[in-house]
Amino acid sequence: MIRNHYISTALSWYKTVLISYYGVKSAKILAVLPVAGKSHYILASTLMRALAERGHDVTVISCWGEKNPPKNGTYRDIVMTGAMEELQRHLSSKDSNMFTRKGVNVFVDVFFATMIIYRFNELTMKHENVQKFIRSGEKFDVVIVEQFANDALKALSTHFGAPLISLSAMGASYWTNPLVGNPSPPSYIPHFRSDFSTSMTFYERLVNSLLYAFHDLLYHFIVFPQQNQLMKKYIPNAPEHLNDVLYNSSIVLLNSHPSINQPVPHVPNMIEIGGYHLKRPKKLPQDLQEFLDSAKDGVIYFSMGSNLKSAVLPSDKCDAILKTFAKLKQKILWKWEEDDLPGKPPNVKTAKWLPQQELLAHPNVRLFITHGGLLSTTETIYHGVPILAIPIFGDQKINARSAVTSGYGVYLAFDKLNEETLTNSINQILNNKKYKENVQMRSRLFHDRLVSPLDTAIYWVEYVIRHRGAPHLRVTALDLPWYKYLLLDVIAVIALVLLSSLLIFCYIVKLIGRLVCSKKTKTSKKAKKE
Repeated sequence: MIRNHYISTALSWYKTVLISYYGVKSAKILAVLPVAGKSHYILASTLMRALAERGHDVTVISCWGEKNPPKNGTYRDIVMTGAMEELQRHLSSKDSNMFTRKGVNVFVDVFFATMIIYRFNELTMKHENVQKFIRSGEKFDVVIVEQFANDALKALSTHFGAPLISLSAMGASYWTNPLVGNPSPPSYIPHFRSDFSTSMTFYERLVNSLLYAFHDLLYHFIVFPQQNQLMKKYIPNAPEHLNDVLYNSSIVLLNSHPSINQPVPHVPNMIEIGGYHLKRPKKLPQDLQEFLDSAKDGVIYFSMGSNLKSAVLPSDKCDAILKTFAKLKQKILWKWEEDDLPGKPPNVKTAKWLPQQELLAHPNVRLFITHGGLLSTTETIYHGVPILAIPIFGDQKINARSAVTSGYGVYLAFDKLNEETLTNSINQILNNKKYKENVQMRSRLFHDRLVSPLDTAIYWVEYVIRHRGAPHLRVTALDLPWYKYLLLDVIAVIALVLLSSLLIFCYIVKLIGRLVCSKKTKTSKKAKKE
């Protein structure tokens, strides 16, 4: 333990020296965080707060704003007041309860999700506070935009005369790969809206390839033209065309890591910083501490995240969950968003909000029942707690599938959830030590880093500022037309040469055959005359 303490102290000192040595003087940084999800904001704002604490002048455009902004440096919020309410009104005309959406085709789901994101992009760009800021005449040293099908907003980097950094709330995906020339073969890299593993069957590879092709068509004919119009309409100093900024990210910061995600290729300007939002657990409130400490048989923690609300679960699913929990000897902590839970068993404790990281850090928590969101998946790996994933939408299915493939979780489809399947799934994890062993192995992989993910993110943001966009990291693939990238011209020439060679060979063989036949005919005729 003493040796580990000295190693930890030495690494901490090394990281401090590294960041300090390679740091830059106070820079003006603009962060554009337009995504309406609270979890997205929590993730991205962690980096912005850290940059401000480093002494940088940070401006953040978002729906939320900081109640307690950092005291070091300068931190300014441009809040899109009323934008969330406007989006909710737009969604209220549709079926906004994700739990009741049944049988939605993945292709239809991708299309409508893209349209909703476009709607919110326009709400962001035309917002009074955002437009006032755009016309302020300010300049920045770097612009950081969260990558979420919001490509028009990237033109703010051109408008403010700064390099562009893209910040992805997930790992390498079809949203980021084409923009930096990163290879993404559908043969083993599943579409993030699917629930496929990297080892796909023929049928899954077929569906995956069709999803990739559908995405390309959707973006080429609908998304990019729409984004180009938004850019020209709302950003005064925008480039002539969206393509002039679209493929110009200096770096892409990815919320991924091999301990969490399946390994995939990354070009040099894709930087993995998965888990950078995690911090040392704080002290638990006394009631929760006593609840966890007194659980001799352990605790099961149940939360469907910040966007999904357990309180709007269909009644049959809620009844099945309550009946299952009533049979267990473990205590249950359930994030329930209302004051009362009818039929709550005595071993269940509910709360509208729960400190997730602090709970997962407690040694008595034996299982995390989750929707499979990436932040929850990251936190459960960080703390070494196995999961039962009940995914609903977005990337939750592929995260759940990854947990199964990696051996630290069980995947229960929501439409299959009943008292029997839920009971069996919980017992499967609690009674088989392999799940705990596998997640603890993943946790060791997560922690085995020379530099923390947050320090890594800070270093690379300052690297882009120091090197004025770091164009040397950009791969040449971005400058190649698609037919050159796919070597279709080379393949065509080789095919032409082979075909020509084959035709010439056939012609020669045919010519030789004719000569031989002609010679035989003459010989035969001569023999007959004699």
